[in-house]
Amino acid sequence: MTSRRTLLKGSLFGSAAALLPTAASASGGPVLRLPPPAGPYPVGIRTVHLADPGRTDPWVGGVRELMLTVLYPARSVRGFSRAPQLTPAEAGVFAEYAPLMRPGLPEPGVVDWGAVLTHGYVGAPPLPGRRPVLVYSPGGGDSRTLGTSLAEELASHGRVVVLVDHPGDASQVELPSGMRTTVLTGPPDPVTFRTMVDTRIADLRSVLDRLGELPLARVMDSCRIGLYGHSAGGTAAVYAALGDRRVGAVVNLEGSLDLYPTPNRFDRPLLLFRTDGFEGAARVEASWAGLPGQRALLADASHWAFTDYGSLVARLHTAGLVTPAARAALIGTGDPMVTAAQVRRRVGTFFAGHRL
Repeated sequence: MTSRRTLLKGSLFGSAAALLPTAASASGGPVLRLPPPAGPYPVGIRTVHLADPGRTDPWVGGVRELMLTVLYPARSVRGFSRAPQLTPAEAGVFAEYAPLMRPGLPEPGVVDWGAVLTHGYVGAPPLPGRRPVLVYSPGGGDSRTLGTSLAEELASHGRVVVLVDHPGDASQVELPSGMRTTVLTGPPDPVTFRTMVDTRIADLRSVLDRLGELPLARVMDSCRIGLYGHSAGGTAAVYAALGDRRVGAVVNLEGSLDLYPTPNRFDRPLLLFRTDGFEGAARVEASWAGLPGQRALLADASHWAFTDYGSLVARLHTAGLVTPAARAALIGTGDPMVTAAQVRRRVGTFFAGHRL
């Protein structure tokens, strides 16, 4: 059994009405559901392992490895099965870490995290045509799987979306060689945070370098690439785009930009999107001062409303498994359906406005 450790703050989002349970899970708790995407296309999904022999993992040494989830518009999903949000092994680790990552979430054994299904169909054939590519970096301490709902929405409207895990700071990542859990034991000191962001920047650029090697490269338009990320992932997305002309536009979901002094020279379309309830909002807003780009505010929401927690926490609160105070701290007090719709619409419209 993994050790119980305090983890970094990270990222999460969703919409809650689609989570209404129809039965109890194996744990006896509610069956949690992610909100379905609203676009015209069904969604296919594939998992990709990427090794970068030219880089050394800063946390454990050896070759740097990444796990990706690729979501895309599918030609047909008939005969294909929906993917779980977490593998069985990941679900077991996440159940243990969840209340440590996000105080107020249920203790292990209360929620069957392994029963949560995505709306992506494993291995479904892609819709023909070349599609824009959007690459996502999650918040510090989070795995890529907590960005599923927004990614499915973007893919259902015709994009290829690549969710990137960052082994070492992510709570859990199942690699072919086994499970990697976080090396972090609390909020990072400045040196650790810089290592984390620098590693994420290199991870994102490595993914862009290797798009042509991915299984769905034939439907990816490498001339139309966007980056988006939440919290530390938003920080990394902005810095990764600096000086990289492959990136056409960036969405930063409440990531601070005070690590380096260069963002005010940012010359790509940029959406800076934050909540009104995040305790770190003052630092975030101050770090955005003078930065060109669109601003958006998510009202009655908190930091993790940008991720799948927006829907999952709302449903757990309805089921009496999360207190009102914990719900407010994690995702805010607003209607989760409204919050989810606003995030989806604003991010999707921004990228569409820049041909992504």
